[in-house]
Amino acid sequence: MVPRLVLLLLTLCWLGAPSTSLAQTWPSKPIRIIAPFPPGGSVDQVSRILGAQLTTQLGQQVIVDNRGGASGSIGTAAAAKSQPDGYTFVVVFDTHGVNPSLIPNLPFDTLKDLAPIMLIGTSPMVLAANRNAPFKTFRDVVAAAKVRGSPVSFGSIGSGSLGHLAMTQLANQGGLEFNHVPYKGGGPLVADAVAGHVPLMIGTVFLAMPQIEAKALVPLAVTSAKRFPGLPNVPTIAEEGFPGFGAEAWWGFLAPAGTPQPIIARMHEELTKALKVPAVAEHLTAQGMTLEASSPEKLQSFIAAEIARWAKVVRDNKINAGE
Repeated sequence: MVPRLVLLLLTLCWLGAPSTSLAQTWPSKPIRIIAPFPPGGSVDQVSRILGAQLTTQLGQQVIVDNRGGASGSIGTAAAAKSQPDGYTFVVVFDTHGVNPSLIPNLPFDTLKDLAPIMLIGTSPMVLAANRNAPFKTFRDVVAAAKVRGSPVSFGSIGSGSLGHLAMTQLANQGGLEFNHVPYKGGGPLVADAVAGHVPLMIGTVFLAMPQIEAKALVPLAVTSAKRFPGLPNVPTIAEEGFPGFGAEAWWGFLAPAGTPQPIIARMHEELTKALKVPAVAEHLTAQGMTLEASSPEKLQSFIAAEIARWAKVVRDNKINAGE
């Protein structure tokens, strides 16, 4: 008769074998990362930078699938409804924490239908002007926006985006008048800002920095509590007469709920490794991102806090997805 202790050990080994085997054999085919915004924006860029490195590390092609629309909720819904087999992931943006209060009947539960893997990083946003616009400083914008009946137009990546909400807060705090021009992502927004079709844009430093460096856009202020090291001469909105003002963008990496835990753990490990590659880290930080490389648990609590924070702004200002 086999001793009970030996039986117990054999049983534990048998139960652990599938998880161990799964982690070792995955991936066995190409992986898809859904970028729920159009090409050219920061979500697309982050997805492609990480996708290229993960392709090298995993030995399987990682394909970026752009599915823009509805503040990122269309692509995110596609991810939430995908097979939780470890071959579909999604990179979400700060709109992910706003959409639950902004979009009626969102077709997925933000906290229950997606499995958190990592908060990749954060970034201040920058209010920037077309180089030929009449705004050379943030105070020029404030002065123009105080003229009754003559709202100042600005573009954001979409209705209910963090940029939109930040400018709404700014208008309320300073008694300013703005005209919001929503775009379907960062690529179209930057293109129109550079072309002069919209005089001001608000977006992540990550998104705007290439055009700032090219002198096509003039940075006027950043939304972080402290000045951004990459733009040391650009003031914060808080220090320009709006104390306590602050809002930062962020990027998260998630999977459909139900994705096997060994795969979640393995992908977290691979992302951590990717963010330590000098070329990857430099590419992301040079454009304004502060790398976080958080645990899955931290990302989940972070998203819950963002949902609560921005729900109040949406509710108090009666903002809807059509604005």
